[in-house]
Amino acid sequence: MLITSALWLPASLLAGLGQAWRTAIQQRLRATLTISGAGLVRYAYGAPFAAAMVVGYLAYRGLAFPHLGATFFCLAVAGGLAQILGTNALIAAFGQRGFVVGTAFSKTEAMQAALFSALIFGERLHLLVWLGIGVGLCGVVLLGFRERFSASEILRTLGQKAAIFGFAAGALFALTGVLVKQATVTLSMPDRVAEALVTLLVVNTSQTLMHGSWVALREPATLGAICRSWRVSWRVGLLSSLGSACWFTGFSVAPVALVRVVGQVEVFFTLGFGHFYLREKIHTREALALLLVGGGVVLALLGAR
Repeated sequence: MLITSALWLPASLLAGLGQAWRTAIQQRLRATLTISGAGLVRYAYGAPFAAAMVVGYLAYRGLAFPHLGATFFCLAVAGGLAQILGTNALIAAFGQRGFVVGTAFSKTEAMQAALFSALIFGERLHLLVWLGIGVGLCGVVLLGFRERFSASEILRTLGQKAAIFGFAAGALFALTGVLVKQATVTLSMPDRVAEALVTLLVVNTSQTLMHGSWVALREPATLGAICRSWRVSWRVGLLSSLGSACWFTGFSVAPVALVRVVGQVEVFFTLGFGHFYLREKIHTREALALLLVGGGVVLALLGAR
């Protein structure tokens, strides 16, 4: 298990906070925007912030903008497309059973990222990290069950659209992480944060072009609604770019699955935003789920030592 810097830990924790905060605001945009429109907001409004971070950081570190090869572009664009599809699937899950439940199913991404990384790129994780992923997975899946936790309830819930969309989002986000990590590696810059920020800029720009073109063709009226929503949308863009910068930095220095499992602390923030910002109730089962998620994070950290 290759970890080249301790920077991955604070980056993962901050990424979880930024993502939960951004998603809570993004969920409110669903009242005025389509699923695709609410997804486009994070890229269109995030790209200018990503550009500002690249310019500022490279100037601060005295670094030149790197050469971007064909391999990098292919990986970055593929990762951007996977994130677009994952974001739309996640927003669709919210529409089925709410903010907290949609996020819970999507958090299976840590396990899926571990499997993708192991099968495709041969990343190896300590047994405690795998155990932490499993315990955390139990916690986030537990959030998805409303009724008594039983075999029949498990089968019924797993067959619902919220679960299908949530699992799909998790798979696509896991694939995003793996592709982004491989993209940053091709840059070979002397600074991992710089690599992450340059990758973020290219990913965000390609996402804006891809998703924006699709919306312009299929939902032209949505573009006007996105522009009119700027008072809320700029915050989504800012939090998205900051959160993604932290995710990409974590990916560049540590295994994707490890970053994702620690990033599951997002569930804590999600429940907080769901309760105080979106006025969703918190139940006893959710408190138990938090304990499992917290235990999974602790196990993963022990395995990363």
